[in-house]
Amino acid sequence: MRIGFHTGYWAAGPPPGAAEAVAAADELGLDSVWTAESYGSDAFTPLAWWGAGTERVRLGTGIAQMSARTPAAAAMTALTLDHLSGGRFVLGLGASGPQVVEGWYGQPYPRPLERTREYLAIVRQVLAREAPVTFSGKHFVLPYDGGAHQGKALRSTVHPLRADLPIHLAAQGPRNTALAAEIADGWLPAFISPALDAGYRQNLADGFARRDPARSPVEEFEVSASVPAVIGPDLESAADAVRPHLALYIGGMGSENTNFHRAAIERLGYAQVCAEVQAKYAAKDKQAAAAAIPTELVQQVALVGPPEALRAQLATWEASCVTTLILQTDPRMLAPIVTALRG
Repeated sequence: MRIGFHTGYWAAGPPPGAAEAVAAADELGLDSVWTAESYGSDAFTPLAWWGAGTERVRLGTGIAQMSARTPAAAAMTALTLDHLSGGRFVLGLGASGPQVVEGWYGQPYPRPLERTREYLAIVRQVLAREAPVTFSGKHFVLPYDGGAHQGKALRSTVHPLRADLPIHLAAQGPRNTALAAEIADGWLPAFISPALDAGYRQNLADGFARRDPARSPVEEFEVSASVPAVIGPDLESAADAVRPHLALYIGGMGSENTNFHRAAIERLGYAQVCAEVQAKYAAKDKQAAAAAIPTELVQQVALVGPPEALRAQLATWEASCVTTLILQTDPRMLAPIVTALRG
């Protein structure tokens, strides 16, 4: 089981200790460091800034929101960072949700799977650099058909370091997961549990069955799961540190009708818990919303407890489809958690 570290996105400002944790990840021999974005800090800038001082660890966006930039812009940033890092960049992409896409970026959200398929096709064209980029889809057309009517098909001036730069897709639902297996090099899940591993493997198998043989081999496909991790003197105190995080994503993310995080947790068998948490969150009682999260749910989606407990919990993840465990934790606790997991 490979281990990674997730810096997350910022709250009011940069998370304390993040730069030091990224350096520690490199020194500890971790597989990868990942960043995120919502509607504040972006995913690429912190990765480049903190990653500039590393030598070995892979650098991935987990995730960059597709609506934040055109496919060509995403590809330009990816090939630039791949050159600067010496071939260590991983482009993690995701569709986000309608609240952010339509409210923050002013872009339409319908048919996200179809848009994702087109988006990746354009990114791969840019990276392949075999010809000027052209595309005629339902969501993207290159060159643009309209405007000044002077659009020209162009090819990147920069030769990509790797034409097969890995692209990973964030997905939570069954169809999105299958799409990742079909067209990407990896899957970036959130709020998954080893308890539903058989279902995840089936979703991946559905996508692999439609995969282009010219793509990277199925055996090299990665599943990099973001998992909260907290060391504490006992299970309950450690779980208490994760409850507000789960309550936020269940009750405070997405709209009342569309919340992919909540749906993922409902699939674990916690529909009633999610309804209670959402109601309390809507009433602005975040403390009660967090208190409504049962310890059993925390244990299903996180690593929590004393060091020996974390090591025991890791065994269930090692038996799952997950290939890399991306630790979501206080940057200042990364080294102790890695030490605990390594025994």
